[in-house]
Amino acid sequence: MTEIFHLIGVGGAGMSVVAELLLSRGFKVSGSDQADSAGLQRLRSLGIEAFVGHDAGQVPVDATVVVSTAVRETNPELAFAREHNLPVIHRSQALAIAAQGLDFVAVAGAHGKTTTSGMLAAALSAAGMDPSFAVGGVVAGFGTGAHLGQGRFFVAEADESDGSFLNYTPRVALVTNVEPDHLDHYGSREAFEAVFDEFVTRITADGALVVCADDPGASALGQRVLATGRRVWSYGLDSSVEGAQHLQISEVELHASGSSFLVSYGDETVAVHLNVSGLHNVLNATGALAVALDLGISLSVMAEALKAFTGTGRRFEFKGEVAGKRLFDDYAHHPSEVAAALKQARVVVGEGKVVVLFQPHLYSRTRNFAAEFAASLALADQVVLADIYGAREDPMPGITSALIGDKLVEVAFVGPLETAAEVAAELTEAGDICITMGAGNVTSVGNQIINYWQN
Repeated sequence: MTEIFHLIGVGGAGMSVVAELLLSRGFKVSGSDQADSAGLQRLRSLGIEAFVGHDAGQVPVDATVVVSTAVRETNPELAFAREHNLPVIHRSQALAIAAQGLDFVAVAGAHGKTTTSGMLAAALSAAGMDPSFAVGGVVAGFGTGAHLGQGRFFVAEADESDGSFLNYTPRVALVTNVEPDHLDHYGSREAFEAVFDEFVTRITADGALVVCADDPGASALGQRVLATGRRVWSYGLDSSVEGAQHLQISEVELHASGSSFLVSYGDETVAVHLNVSGLHNVLNATGALAVALDLGISLSVMAEALKAFTGTGRRFEFKGEVAGKRLFDDYAHHPSEVAAALKQARVVVGEGKVVVLFQPHLYSRTRNFAAEFAASLALADQVVLADIYGAREDPMPGITSALIGDKLVEVAFVGPLETAAEVAAELTEAGDICITMGAGNVTSVGNQIINYWQN
């Protein structure tokens, strides 16, 4: 394998993490992205040559080129690599290279994996384990989503969107849920579920699977793995996987600034106090506890260490307050994620209103889940819809954000992002929360909203 890696789209959350880890491993790293960003500036500060724009001349002639599914074959740098027979690998394969020789913990699921892997990274660090980690968002307190530690654990967010998590061989795999998504890639619910069955076969012979028993898809996956004689842990509020080692959650209290609950395993019960709110985070943290137990870390030590986690970037991230109006930013782009974030907002806002500016991500996802998005967004008091962020997809005739808006009893606005931001800002009053939400560039209008409130 070459000692030089060139990453196309290096400024993205997932790719920048890989770049940092490869650099930490002693490889020479360069990359490019369409536009300059804080992410590119950070990489440059670390010594990575990060170009703005894509050009064949930027690719080292002896490099291994790293791509994600979002990089099209027409990209001039990828075309150069193909023409000159340079090795081309997926981002997940590069991450596996960075993780060689470590106990790999892979966190998978349609949603919750960024937060849960961030929890594991923060808690294992607080417990003195100094893990390596690769999380698809900035972990609060670290200022990065990547770290090459001196300990024996490597925690990674495992992306199922294109099946690339099949490149991993985890010692422990945590599956938060198996809820259909990415049907543009898989084509059907059955195909999406089948890839998780294939993923768990990648667990090492002495390894274990951890599943959320309250999610039907993850629970069924756990039952199928148990039938093969493999070790399985489950966790949940309402359910358990029969035959699995189970962590039971009880006495949940949600607060504006955190949450507390009890977790019981066997004869032991511990109190857990989190510095993040939301019922989904109670579940995520208990999944992290199950992973820790399988890694040989005591329940009490890990429960205390979880206090160190204060969030990850773009997961109900507080962005600012003006005259009693608070702005949060969230990456939610699946109906279940939207519902979880809005339920969390309801706890935090108290008597105020929740105003959400939602930017749908992908035409295919909007087409497939318009009704489910509308049902989730109805949890807000005011809904503003920006135009669809197409990302890797070309526009589809008749597929617009109005597909969601038409299914809502009331929607304040549907249209261009900048106008939507102004409408959301105007709707927010003292004591209210405004959330910019989506996986596209909706986060970029946060300053516009803050400036509107200031003027």
